[in-house]
Amino acid sequence: MTSQPPTICVINPNTSTAMSEGIATSARGVSRGEIIMHTSRHGPASLEGHFDEAIAVPGLLERMIETEHGDTRVDGYLIACFGDPGLAAAREISPVPVMGVAEAGMQMAAMVARRFSVVTTLARTLPIAERLLHEYGKREQCAGLHACELPVAAFESEDDSVYETLLAACRAALEVDDSDAILLGCAGMSELAERLGETLGVPVIDGVTAGVALLEAVSATGYPVSKRGDRAAPLAKPLYGAFEHLSRSTS
Repeated sequence: MTSQPPTICVINPNTSTAMSEGIATSARGVSRGEIIMHTSRHGPASLEGHFDEAIAVPGLLERMIETEHGDTRVDGYLIACFGDPGLAAAREISPVPVMGVAEAGMQMAAMVARRFSVVTTLARTLPIAERLLHEYGKREQCAGLHACELPVAAFESEDDSVYETLLAACRAALEVDDSDAILLGCAGMSELAERLGETLGVPVIDGVTAGVALLEAVSATGYPVSKRGDRAAPLAKPLYGAFEHLSRSTS
């Protein structure tokens, strides 16, 4: 076990620094250590589908590799996108725990509620959330999946209509699903979680704060991560073209 304050690196796999600022605020609000916030330099301004996620992964891994080769000790990484893009690849290259906000949020929601509803951005992302629920073994505890039909970029705005739209979607989900909690399906919603919870009177979980808390808990135990099987380091081989600099991850 370790008593040293943990350092968690949160990586926003989209290129929006405005969204990263809000994510960092939420992360620091629950952290008992240090939060390092990184934003991808390459890829989409927001992630709203499979193509966006695929394009975002190299930029995410680049930020991780840079951090690993830097001077700061990191105790865990959090991928701040509800699709958990690149999570398996990130776990291959990392010597410390890595979580995605969807995985963390689902784990936390299952701990604090009997049944929870997911409220996310656009309906086109619902199949991604459905797949992750099955992958993480939480489908039985999820009462329903809902979209507020606001794009990710809307949550960079302080316009109160964004909050009201999300609130209405959360209310409808609770009523339709007869659920006990809401899980927000976008890292950009994290700053609205506390306000929503106070209004709705149920737990409103966001994966950013859940992920920081869970990663810090693992750090406190001192448990190492397994590097066997598909979490072993990537095989050393040449990389060419735009990704050549990422070959440092296999050294």
